[in-house]
Amino acid sequence: MSANTAGSGSASCRFAHYFVICGIDNETGLEPDALAGENFDQSPLKRTFKSKVLAHYPENIDWSPFDQDAVNMLCMPKGLSFRTQRDDRAPHFHSFLITREDGSRTYGFVHTFYEEVTSPQICSAMQTLLQMHHAEHTSCAGGRGGCGCASSSYDAEHDTLYVSKALCLLTSMPFMHACRRFLAQLHCAVTALQPPPLPLESYIYNVLYEVPLPPPGRSLKFHGVYEPIVCQRPGPAELPLADYPLGETFCLLGVENLVQLFTCVLLEMQVLLYSQDYQRLMVVAEGITTLLFPFQWQHVYVPILPASLLHFLDAPVPYLMGLRSKEGTDRSKLELPQEANLCFVDIDNHCIDLPEDFPQFPNKAEFIQELSEVLLHYGLTPEQGLTSPPPSATQPRGLGSQLQQVSLRELEEDGRNGNLPADASDVLELLQGNATLERLQALARRTGVKVAGLEALVAGQQTPGQEGVAGKSGVEEEELRNTKLNVQLREVFAARFATMFADYEAFVIQNSPDLESWLTNREQMHNFDKASFLSDQPEPYLPFLSRFIETQMFATFIDNKIMSQWEEKEPLLRVFDGRLQKARLYNVRAPRLRSSVYQRCTFLKESTQATEQRFTKIDHTAIHPHLLDMKIGQGRYQQGFFPTLQADVLTSGPPNHKWTNRTCAAPRRKGPRQQVDHLPLDNDPREKCMQEARSLGKNTRHPKLSDLSPAVIAQTNCKFVEGLLKECRMKTKRMLVDKMGGEAVELGHGEATITGLEENTLIASMCDLLERIWSHGLQIKQGKSALWSHLMHYQAREEKLEQQAGSPGTAILSNGQERRKSEPSLGLPALRVSLVQDMRHIQHMGEIMTDVGRARAWIRLSLEKKLLSQHLRQLLANTALTKKLYKRYAFLRCEEEKEQFLFHLLSLNAVDYFCFTSVFTTIMIPYRVVIIPIKKLSNAMTTSNPWVCVSGELGDSGIMQIPKNVLEMTFDCQNLGKLTTLQLGHDNAGLLAKWLVDCVMVRNEITGHTYRFPCGRWLGKGVDDGSLERVLIGELMVPCSEEEMARGSKTPPPQRSPSQLRRIISLNIEPTAEQIQEALSEAVNNTVKHFQKPEKERGSLTVLLCGEGGLVGVLEQVFHHGFRTARLFQKTVFIWDFIERAVMYMESADQMGNLQETAEPLQLPSSTLCRYANAINNTSRSLGKDGKFQLLVCLGARDQLLSTWLPLLAECPEATRMYEETALLRDRDAVSSLISALQMLHDFPITLEGSITKGVEL
Repeated sequence: MSANTAGSGSASCRFAHYFVICGIDNETGLEPDALAGENFDQSPLKRTFKSKVLAHYPENIDWSPFDQDAVNMLCMPKGLSFRTQRDDRAPHFHSFLITREDGSRTYGFVHTFYEEVTSPQICSAMQTLLQMHHAEHTSCAGGRGGCGCASSSYDAEHDTLYVSKALCLLTSMPFMHACRRFLAQLHCAVTALQPPPLPLESYIYNVLYEVPLPPPGRSLKFHGVYEPIVCQRPGPAELPLADYPLGETFCLLGVENLVQLFTCVLLEMQVLLYSQDYQRLMVVAEGITTLLFPFQWQHVYVPILPASLLHFLDAPVPYLMGLRSKEGTDRSKLELPQEANLCFVDIDNHCIDLPEDFPQFPNKAEFIQELSEVLLHYGLTPEQGLTSPPPSATQPRGLGSQLQQVSLRELEEDGRNGNLPADASDVLELLQGNATLERLQALARRTGVKVAGLEALVAGQQTPGQEGVAGKSGVEEEELRNTKLNVQLREVFAARFATMFADYEAFVIQNSPDLESWLTNREQMHNFDKASFLSDQPEPYLPFLSRFIETQMFATFIDNKIMSQWEEKEPLLRVFDGRLQKARLYNVRAPRLRSSVYQRCTFLKESTQATEQRFTKIDHTAIHPHLLDMKIGQGRYQQGFFPTLQADVLTSGPPNHKWTNRTCAAPRRKGPRQQVDHLPLDNDPREKCMQEARSLGKNTRHPKLSDLSPAVIAQTNCKFVEGLLKECRMKTKRMLVDKMGGEAVELGHGEATITGLEENTLIASMCDLLERIWSHGLQIKQGKSALWSHLMHYQAREEKLEQQAGSPGTAILSNGQERRKSEPSLGLPALRVSLVQDMRHIQHMGEIMTDVGRARAWIRLSLEKKLLSQHLRQLLANTALTKKLYKRYAFLRCEEEKEQFLFHLLSLNAVDYFCFTSVFTTIMIPYRVVIIPIKKLSNAMTTSNPWVCVSGELGDSGIMQIPKNVLEMTFDCQNLGKLTTLQLGHDNAGLLAKWLVDCVMVRNEITGHTYRFPCGRWLGKGVDDGSLERVLIGELMVPCSEEEMARGSKTPPPQRSPSQLRRIISLNIEPTAEQIQEALSEAVNNTVKHFQKPEKERGSLTVLLCGEGGLVGVLEQVFHHGFRTARLFQKTVFIWDFIERAVMYMESADQMGNLQETAEPLQLPSSTLCRYANAINNTSRSLGKDGKFQLLVCLGARDQLLSTWLPLLAECPEATRMYEETALLRDRDAVSSLISALQMLHDFPITLEGSITKGVEL
C-alpha cells in the first residue's frame, strides 16, 4: 500500500493530518541561514542556521499535499538556534497557518525544545566559528573585545552544546489548546526520568489515524502520553470555532487599542503586527479576525511573515501580517515601504500607531465599557500591558513519573478502547528492563490477564492536587474558563453587528433571474442600496459605516447573501441571519427609525451554556494509544533525546474506521470559508467565476511560502500591478457614476444620489489607492508618504531649474499689480497651471502637520482643479527621477499600465468636486476681485469710494474698501466655501458718482474657481432705482481650457437650475399669466427639493430665492404683470412704490377704523406688512427700490407671511389704480392659485444669509 493513499480517504475527518520533526541535519552540518537576514557580526551562538524537515508522517495526503519548504520555514522561522549549558533552554510553543491558493487553511502547532548535540563534527564546527569570530572582534575592538565573551563562548572539552528541535502537528482546524497539550506531553515523555508507558510511535499513530475530528456541536476526548485531552466544536447555530485565547489578546493590547485595531481591520487598512514572540503574533492575528463575524478578511493574511518574505511588505494591497522584532531593536529602525495607510501594532510595548483620517467605531465608549465588564468578570484588567503569563506549555522536569500514574489510571478506568488493563508496575518493569518483552504487554491485553490490586496501586500513587472542580484537572478548568471568555467577548462584538445591520436585507438589490447572469454582470451591478442604508442610520455612525460598506469584506458578505438564493447559505451568513430572525421574533432589535442609543448584548450568560455542557459531558472518546506492530529493539528510550521514529508503522493508518463515515457524511461546501472547516474546493466553472468576481487582489491574497524563485516573485508583482489598475478603474467609475447622479440613473448606471459623506469616503479611498501605487517598488523609503516624497524630489529639481533660469514660480502672483493697472477691462488674468505652485499652496497651510496629510490635501486640490491626471503625468514625465526612486517592477515603471491609470484619472475631469474647499475650512485663501463696468453707457471709473463684501457658505469677508481708480484687488480671507452673494456699493461722493456695473468676477486663487456676479444696473442717486448698494447672486463659471473644450464633457453649474421663465426672458418676450404661474410653481418646487436633500448637500438657498428663476424674480414678474406703464405717471414707477402706497393706505385706514370691520385674520397680516415695509425703509443701508422689494420677499418667505400679504395687496384700492384689469393681481382665481403655491413653503425653515438681512431690525 502506497504512502500517498494511506488513510487519504478519511484524512479530511482526522483530527491531525501530519506529524513533523524539524531540526539539524547531521549530514549537511551547519549552513548559515542567509534568508533570515542575520547580522554576521554576531557571535555564532547568536546566529541562526538552516533547519531541515527531519521526518514527517504520513508521507503525503492526496488532497492536502505536504509543503516541506513552507512547513520548515514556519516551524523554525528563525532557523536553528544554539545554546550552551549556561543559557536558558526553556521550551516554547508557537503556532502558524498556511493558506493555500484555494483559500483553505492548514494550522500548524509547534513545540520547540533544545536537544544536546552529539555530532562531533557540528561541535567542532561551532568551536571553529567561535574562535574565528573572537579573533576578528578582539583585533577590531581592542580593550573592549573581551566583554560579553562569557555568555557567547563555547569550549567543546568543557561545555555542552544544545540545538533547537521542533515537534509539529498540522491540522485542518485551529484546536490550539489540544495540540499544545499533546506536544507538551510528548516532550515531557522524552525528558522524564522514566520512559513513557508506550513507545512514542503509539501516541503519534493514535493522534494521526485514530482520533477523529469532533462532529459539529460535540466534544471529544483523546489521550496524550500522560493525560486525557478534551476538545470541542461549536454547533451549526453557534459562532465558528476559535480556540486562540482572546483574553490574552485583550491583555496584550488593552481594550481601547484592540477596538481601534479592530476598526482598522474592518476598514481593510494595512495592518502590521510586531512582536518578539511568534505566538503573540498568531494570538493577536487570529483573535482579531475571529471577531469579524459575520464578515471575513479577504486580503493577504500572513500572521507570521518569515524573514525571507519581507518583500511582501511592499504589497500595494490591504494586508494583515505579523513581523518578528529582533531583540534590542525598536520601531524607528524598521524600514517599511509604506506607512500612509498602515496600522502598526507593537504588541510587546502594548501600543498602536493609527493611520490618519481614522473614523471611530460607533458607540466606542459604551462598547469599550461593555467589553471591560466582561474582562473584569473573569478577573482580567482592561488596561494594556498588564498581562498574566499564559499557562506553561510544558510540565516541569520530574512530573513525568507522576503523570505516568495518571495515564495508567485513565487506561484502567476507560474500557471503551478495547485494551484491557494489566498490572501497572509489572508492565513498567518489563518495559524498562527488557525491550524484548514489549510484545508480552500486548499479549496480556489481548488475553484479558488482570492482576488484582491495580486500583489500589494506582490510587496510592495518584499525585495530590491533580484534580480540580468536578473532577477536572486545573489545566482543563483554565481551558473551560478561556473558552467561556472567548464566547462572551465574541458575542459582544457579534451583537454590535446585529444591531448595526439588523435591516441590511431590506437594502440588498436582487435583480438577477439566475446565478449565471448575476455572475456575468457582477461588476456592472449595484448589489446594495448604500445611499438609502446610510440615510437610515444614526448620524454618529455615518463616518465609519460609509467607509465600511465600501470594503471588500462587506461586498463579499452581500455577494454571499445574493448567492444564497440559488445555493446553500455560506455558514457565517446562515448563523448571522438566524440570529437576526430570532431577534425579530422576540422583538429584540432597534426600532425602524434608528437611534444611536447603545444596545448591550442581552444573552451573555446563555451563550456559554452549550460550551460548558460539552466540557462537562464528553460526547465521544477516541481509541486509546496502544502497542503497534513494531520491530523489537527500535524506539528505545534515551532521556533528553527525541528518538528516531519507526517510519513503517507511521506512514499509513488503519484501512477503515466507523467514525470515518459518521463524521464525513456532510457534503463538502464550495468556496473558501475562513474560520470554519477548510475543506477542498470543487473547481467548477461557476466557482472559478465567483473567485474572479471577488476581491481585487484575490490571486495575491495568500503568498506561496515555498517558492521564492525570481520568476514567481515577478509574477506576483505582475498580479499586484494588474490589481492596482483594476482597482483604479473601478474607483474612478464609481466616483463618476455617483457624482453624475440622476443623469447616470437615466443611463442605467444605478444610484441616483450621493451624499457628501459618501463622496468624501470615495475620495479618501482614492487617496489611499494613490499612496499604495506610489509605495509599490520603492528603492528607498523616505517619509511616511511615498507620493509626497516623490513630489518633494520633483519640486527640488524644478526649483533648481527655475533658479538657473532666473524665473521664480511666484512671478505670476507678484506682478499682479501691474496687470491690474494695465488691462482691467479684460477681466481676470489667466491663472498659471503649475504643479509646484499647487505644492507651495499646501506647504503654506500650517494646519497640516504630516506628509500624509499634505499628500492628501494636494490630491484633493488637484481633483478640485481638474488637474490630477495632468499633474501626475507631469510628475512621471521625469523618467530619470522615477527610475532613481523606483525598482523595475514598480507600477509607476510599467508604461502601459501607467498610461491606462492616468487615463482613468482623466475621466474625473468630467465632474465638479469641491473636496478641497469643503474640507479645509479654516485656511486663509487669497481671492481676486475684478469689477467690470459697462463703459459704453457710463464711466469706467467712479469718483466715489466703492466697497465690496464677498459672502460664501462658510462666512463673509467683511466690507473692504476698493482703492479709487482701481477695478481689481486681491485680499486674503479665511475660506468662504462656495461663494453665494456679493455686496457692491459706494458712498455717492464726487462728480462722477453714477456707475453702471456689468458684473463682478471673483476668483479663488488656490482652487481657481471663478464666480460671476451679474449686475447690469446703476449704482447712484437719481438713476435707475436710486440704489447705492446691490446684493449680487453668484454663479460658478465653467472653465473652458482648450483641452476641455475639445472634450466637450461638462456638467452644468449646480447653481443654475433650468426654468421656463429664463428661456422666455432670454427671448425678450413678455411672459403670459399662465407662464408666470408655472414659473412660480417651479421656483417653489425647487425650494422644496432643496429641503428634501441631506442637510450637507443643500447648497445655497440664497440662489434659489434671489438667483435667476428664483422666488424673488418670479414674484417681480407677478407684480409687473399688468402694471401701468410710466407714461401715465410721467416717471418710472417701481413695485416698491406700489407697496409703499398700499402700506400708507392700510395705516391710514387702520387709523380711521376702516379695517376694524374686516375679518380678524386680515388685521394681523396688514400690521405685519406695514411693520416690515417700514423697517426696510428705515434701514441704514442705501438700498434701491428693487433691493427693498427683494428684501421684503426674502423676509416674508422666512417668516411664512408671503401667502398672507398677497391677498392684502391684491384687495388694496391702490391695486385698482396702478394695475390694469387683465393683471394677475386683479384675477381672484390666479391670486388663490399663487397663495396655494406659496403656502407650500410654510413647512420648511428658511434661513437667510447675513448679506440679505443686514441692517434690518425685526
